[in-house]
Amino acid sequence: MQFFSPPKLLKLLTPAHVVWEIKTTEKKLFVTFDDGPNPSITPAVLDILDEYDARATFFCVGEKVAANPDLYKEILARGHAVGNHTYSHVNGWHISTAEYLENITACDRVVKSGLFRPPYGKITPWQLRALKKHYTIIMWSLMSYDFDPRVKKGERVSEMIRKTAPGSVVVFHDSPGAAKVCLDILPGYLDFFSRKGYAFEPIQHNHLQ
Repeated sequence: MQFFSPPKLLKLLTPAHVVWEIKTTEKKLFVTFDDGPNPSITPAVLDILDEYDARATFFCVGEKVAANPDLYKEILARGHAVGNHTYSHVNGWHISTAEYLENITACDRVVKSGLFRPPYGKITPWQLRALKKHYTIIMWSLMSYDFDPRVKKGERVSEMIRKTAPGSVVVFHDSPGAAKVCLDILPGYLDFFSRKGYAFEPIQHNHLQ
């Protein structure tokens, strides 16, 4: 079963420096992309975002940035924000806090940001506590499941439209495994909400105060 939105209890149990949505009454949405940059999809994503005058936040994997430095620079040049997504997309539940922090620090050498999103959304309380001084943890209020082709398009689109609200933090993936679904649904999502008068903004620190 897919939870397009996280359970309320989970959100209540996490510390204050973990952000699930941006508090606003304005028609603003915060589209995010995980796991890039990847030459097979990120350029197309950037072009789609430009078409709708949308700015997003890319949570980048350090080794992907190191392999595609010009593409990373292009993300910034087009006005998007970036965040740390570890250096090698590690699962925080499977390694020690010390190893996890080392991996994040390695990513920080190529991705300069005070925003962090844990891969798979999996992070321990001890890791959260260790990151508190240096990062704001950005989770999500809406998951596209673009990495899971088993979800029917109609169900995916209807759930995303139904659960989007002002301040929603929406996750897509600029990764090869998600490319087909992401590029299929992203234009329609942006078009639907732009017609509703929404703006698409990158996550900035002033949004988090």
